[in-house]
Amino acid sequence: MIRKTLRTGSTVLFLLLSSLSVAAAPDPFDGAIEHARLLGTLPLEGEMFHVQGLELDSRRVWVTSVDQTSHKGYIHEFDRQTGKLRRRLELTDGTKYHPGGISISGGSIWVPVAELKPNSTSVLVEIDADSLRIRRKIQVADHLGCVAASGETLVAGNWDSQLLYIFDLRDMARARTVSNPSPTRYQDMKFVQGQLVAGGSLTLWSGAVDWIDWPSMKRSRTLRAGAIGPIRPLGRGGPYTGEGMAIEGRDLYVVPEDGPSRLFHFRLDAAENRPA
Repeated sequence: MIRKTLRTGSTVLFLLLSSLSVAAAPDPFDGAIEHARLLGTLPLEGEMFHVQGLELDSRRVWVTSVDQTSHKGYIHEFDRQTGKLRRRLELTDGTKYHPGGISISGGSIWVPVAELKPNSTSVLVEIDADSLRIRRKIQVADHLGCVAASGETLVAGNWDSQLLYIFDLRDMARARTVSNPSPTRYQDMKFVQGQLVAGGSLTLWSGAVDWIDWPSMKRSRTLRAGAIGPIRPLGRGGPYTGEGMAIEGRDLYVVPEDGPSRLFHFRLDAAENRPA
């Protein structure tokens, strides 16, 4: 979410200065993603805006994006083989129009849709993956920018993922928060083999993918990420892990560019896919 406010003028200088002062950031990395090789890219055809989250299955790719000019948010569904747009659903909910990182579990896609400011409000939207119909909405009194889903458990990050919310869908009143165990500003996170895998930005030109043990919420491993290119207007460039991220076994997928976007497919080294 570090790039989220770049278009609001008055915060640009603050973000530039804060990105330079991330003392806990790892050493600079001039590659794409550490211990991973690029296997290919898939152009995603169809109108898309400022990319946020990514999820996929064997047939489909889902990407969330926000049209900051019109104050509207969307989830887009693409054919995984061709990259052609199949359909999209608008997610705008009054002043809440900013969809974030997404996660699929049990046939549902979970999407946080928030106001575009910290310490605000959001709604967790459960969407049927087959019909793209909304199953339910859960109001939350904070900005949420990403969510990971597993059964009845949701883990969501607030603005820049400074706090991670842990929800039990059987009793939302039992929600609790823990501090982010990493300096990474998570944009997308998933439950994978009993761990959380989360990707995001460290600075305007660097990022990381973290493995977080569940339920201890302790970071166990990190892969550094470099930038796809220099920061340019309309959100092009920035860290490979700065926006949408999904993972299947050793296969890591990212969508670091705004529309027109590409799905980047990386293969992690075997040693980096072992249980921590």
